[in-house]
Amino acid sequence: PSADDLAEEMEDVDFEDEGAEEPDGEAWESEDDEGVEEGMEAQDDSEVTFSLHSASVFCVSLDPKTNTLAVTGGEDDKAFVWRVSDGELLFECSGHKDSVTCAGFSHDSVFVATGDMSGLIKVWRVDAKEEVWSFEVGDLEWMEWHPQAHVLLAGTADGNTWMWKIPSGDCKTFQGPACPATCGRILPDGKRAVVGYEDGTMRIWDLKHGTSLHVLKGQDGHQDPLTCVASNQDGSLIMTGSVDCHAKLVNSATGKVVCVFKMESVTPKAPISEGEEAESNSVESLGFCNVMPLAAVGYLDGTLAIYDLSTQSLRHKCQHESGIVQLLWEESSAVVYTCSLDGAVRLWDARSGKMISEYRGHSAEILDFAVNKDASIVVTTSGDHQAKVFCVQRPDR
Repeated sequence: PSADDLAEEMEDVDFEDEGAEEPDGEAWESEDDEGVEEGMEAQDDSEVTFSLHSASVFCVSLDPKTNTLAVTGGEDDKAFVWRVSDGELLFECSGHKDSVTCAGFSHDSVFVATGDMSGLIKVWRVDAKEEVWSFEVGDLEWMEWHPQAHVLLAGTADGNTWMWKIPSGDCKTFQGPACPATCGRILPDGKRAVVGYEDGTMRIWDLKHGTSLHVLKGQDGHQDPLTCVASNQDGSLIMTGSVDCHAKLVNSATGKVVCVFKMESVTPKAPISEGEEAESNSVESLGFCNVMPLAAVGYLDGTLAIYDLSTQSLRHKCQHESGIVQLLWEESSAVVYTCSLDGAVRLWDARSGKMISEYRGHSAEILDFAVNKDASIVVTTSGDHQAKVFCVQRPDR
């Protein structure tokens, strides 16, 4: 499930005074804790812990210019900008009335944007620590800054993709099908964006003219909602991932599907009896390597698949005990990072398929993470209400 799904599930739970009347604290020794591995809390490899959030922390981004600041948003309707070196709070992005599920800095780190589930988006000027713009859209699915300009893009549950100039607020909308725009990414040329939808379709939009350049639907599209999209460094290739467990490689110039990576479904261990759900699987995250023709796909069943783009074949399968939430490639090497529902961050060598190292410290699932430019630190956010900073030690560097 995405952070949004988790948030919706959590909304019905009242965390206020549960177990407060139990003086012996036994209320907490419930069977639910069995999922948390023994020793999960004991080991903490992190250098800094940021603990101002009072509920699950859904998202994190690092400021691209200096990599010294992080912004985190959480289920407590709060977003904070803080210093990575010591966890010191710079300012709070106040005024949200719903879970903050999207947060990010502009390309030059001048602005930071925060967006909540109900669709309130706010932009703050970082040096002045003050709000310069806000806007309300429908339920927010995703949000992203333009790679070269003060332009913000967001996708909403009504199928629209919105684009604003910041701080003037000049606005354009791109109307998709009448279903949520579940994921989106501005291509590296800054002129096009790829947006995925809940009905399995994908569109490539011309941002300047507001026109749809390519639409993938039916057999070319996915059979289930799209969960993630990515592009390679020059934007010539796009990859889309879906609940249908397929990852599609698309030529962005022609809009044609180059190949489909299918994860052969694992046969159920036992016949599913009535009332039991089959183990679900889906593509949760994907990304391209910058230095080799490789792509990584992370699945909910814990599989990290490394595909060779030149031969369009599976190169390695790296198994995790529990579902992968997100993956990120290092900028200048063939190392891929994963964070998963077991609360660990792992580094994998995509050439050998071997794990390089793993970092622990969270007592619940990791919901998002970010890696700085020189791949020396990882910042994670978790269902344990904390964000953590890990220093990456790499013997090979």
